[in-house]
This record gives sequence, structure tokens and C-alpha cells, in this order.
Amino acid sequence: MYNFNGIKDVPVAILGGGAVGKAVGADCVLGGNKVRICDLEPYASATLANLQKTGITLKGNEKNKYGFKRTGTAHFHMITTDVEECVKGAKIVIVAVPSVAHDTFFEKLVPVLEDDMIIHIIPDNYGSLKLRKKMRELGCKKKVIIGGWSSAPYGARVVTEGGVMTSEVFLVYRAITLRGAALPSTDQADFLESSKYLGCFDSITQGDGPTGGNTVLDIGFSNVNPVLHCPGTLLGVGVMENWGKIFGGNDKYTYSIYSHAYCPSIAEVQYAFYLEELELAKAIGVSVQEYPKKNFLSRTSILGPEYMGDDCIVPFDEQYETAYGTGPFTIQNRYITEDIPVGCHIYHELGKKYGVKTKVIDSMITLASVMTGHDFYSEGMTLDDLGIGHLDKEQLLRYLNEDIYVEK
Repeated sequence: MYNFNGIKDVPVAILGGGAVGKAVGADCVLGGNKVRICDLEPYASATLANLQKTGITLKGNEKNKYGFKRTGTAHFHMITTDVEECVKGAKIVIVAVPSVAHDTFFEKLVPVLEDDMIIHIIPDNYGSLKLRKKMRELGCKKKVIIGGWSSAPYGARVVTEGGVMTSEVFLVYRAITLRGAALPSTDQADFLESSKYLGCFDSITQGDGPTGGNTVLDIGFSNVNPVLHCPGTLLGVGVMENWGKIFGGNDKYTYSIYSHAYCPSIAEVQYAFYLEELELAKAIGVSVQEYPKKNFLSRTSILGPEYMGDDCIVPFDEQYETAYGTGPFTIQNRYITEDIPVGCHIYHELGKKYGVKTKVIDSMITLASVMTGHDFYSEGMTLDDLGIGHLDKEQLLRYLNEDIYVEK
């Protein structure tokens, strides 16, 4: 059992200066944590610019079932481009970067890990598997707890003006529950408990609380982004690319897939995509967050239950102004350039390995490849990238649950 005594008094280290990193960092400060934040060049010159002077101001709708709100300006205890400086002496490290940046940060993080650190990857996006793999490659034997979350605690957007980042982060909603898991599962109770000591989880701690997943693969399956973003963006591309031109007024930046693309037909595709995820999880022997079909038949889709509970339904014939301006605004957006090569391609690989047909998911990869000019089948993340390509089902489950790993 982990000793949490005094952990609230130890600095929290945030790796990543994007919307999620800034939001969770500022929220932790406002919730009583002392926070250090780090980003790497060449991005840090933009993402960390002026933070020492301005701090980060949280604002926005913050929609959630229980009315939890927290706004204000937060100043960080340390702002740095040095991972070692950021994490030294920290007990909780939050990795809040896109999946494509995991390897870069992990290369710098692993050599400076300290015993008893707890690493939260938000969202996990298979980052926990990649971090354990990097530890093996670099011969790191530190006793750390590693886990990840299916999503971030909120929908966050950095406010920009004229293409320049401001010091404001807009929160569209706040989650009242999130699904998390540790690798291995034997660390899961301590991992979930540690979230209570982070200000960025207060709306969850004071809401319905976190839910433990059945291994970190469950958390990968429970990430709502691929099933929401990919069909919505690809099948709604005509609306997106004509928004602000032929219809939608003169401002393309008011567009949202939730508000303007989602419809009954796209919902059917999303539900079929989700059913393939369920079959994959069943074939492997893990679980996944379960949703009834009624949640898909809503403008909030399966994101709604994260912040408004299971009964959240916004009919397609109603306006959904909450999401206005959340995009995406181009096909070259992380909704496609991350969720296809990471989320969808891992599903594709697992389907081949475990004999599950993924026709709907594969159609998303095919369409995205054509629209973006990429070959996501060859560029996508592989099971070998996660260190699990050579494991059979029994070996995989023993690794996920007990940290018994069979080398290739």
C-alpha cells in the first residue's frame, strides 16, 4: 500500500504545455497543489511564452452534472524546458502530451525517474505500455506506479487571437467520472487513490469518482476519441470544409462536429465502430466502458456521460451551442492525424492478431489516408511499438495484470 502522507505538499510535475497540460496544471494550482510545468523545444518557445508573467487563466462553460466550477488565474512554481529539473523530487508526474510526443518525453523521463513516483498519462492512448517498454529498453529498475486515463478531465482549448496563444484556457465541460488503470493491474488501487490528491481531478473526486478499468488495454478501448472523432470528421467533412463559405455564416471557427456534423446516420457508424471495439476486448479477455445505443443517438454521443451522467441526451433536431467552435477546422487535425494512426490502427492490428473483423474501423483508416494523403496503414502505431506484438493471449494478460513479461 502506497504511503500518501505529505504527498499534497510535494510539487506536481506536468509534462506538456498544450491545452491539456496547461489546463490540468492550472487546475492543480487552483486546487492547492504546487506545480511545475515543462515543455520541450521547438514547441516550448510558443507554449511556455510569457507564462512566468501571465500565468494561466481558466474560464469557460465547465458544464457538468453537479455544477462544479473553478476559474481563476494560476501561477506555476516552475516553468522549464528541462524534464529532469521538472520532475526532480516530485511524487506525481502528469504526462499531458499527444501520443505522437510520448516517445520524445519518455526518452528524457525514464533516466530521471525516482522510486515511488506515480505517473499519470492523460489521456493514456497506450502511453503506459510505451513507457514500460522504454524502461525495459533503458534498463530502468525504478519502482514507480504507471497508469493512464481514458480521457482528460475536461474539454480544453487554448484561446488564441490572430494565431497567437493567449494566457487563457477555455473549458467546455468538466468530467464527473473517468476510467483509469495501472500497468500492472496490481498497482491500480494506489494509482486511482492518488487522483484524489490532484486538483485537476476534484470535479471527479467530488462527482461520481473514477472507475477502474480491466487493464490498460481497457483504457485504450475506452478512449472515446477514435469512435467520436473519426466518423464525425470524415463523414462530416463536406460540412466542415464548406462552413464559413457556403453556409454557417462567415466564421469557420464556429464549427463543431458535435453541433453541425453529427446526425442519425453518423451515429449508426459510430455505434458499429463501438461494437467492433467490444468484440476486440472480448477476444482479448479485457473489458471496455459500456454504453447503450441511446447514448450514440445524441449530439453529445458517449462524451455526454463523462460530464452529465448516463441520461444525457441532446436530440439531433436541437441546437447544441455548448460545443460551438470546438472544430475541427481542417482534415489535417489531431482528430484524424492522431486518432487514426494510433487508436484506429491499433484496433486494426489487434483485429488481425485475434481474428476479429474491423470493417468499419478499417474504412476510417482508408478514407483518412485518401483525404490526408497519408498511408496510415503503413504509418500507424503497431503492437510492436507497444512491446506486445509477440505476446500470445495468455502472455499478454499476465503482463497486463501481473507485470510478468516474456521477452521477444
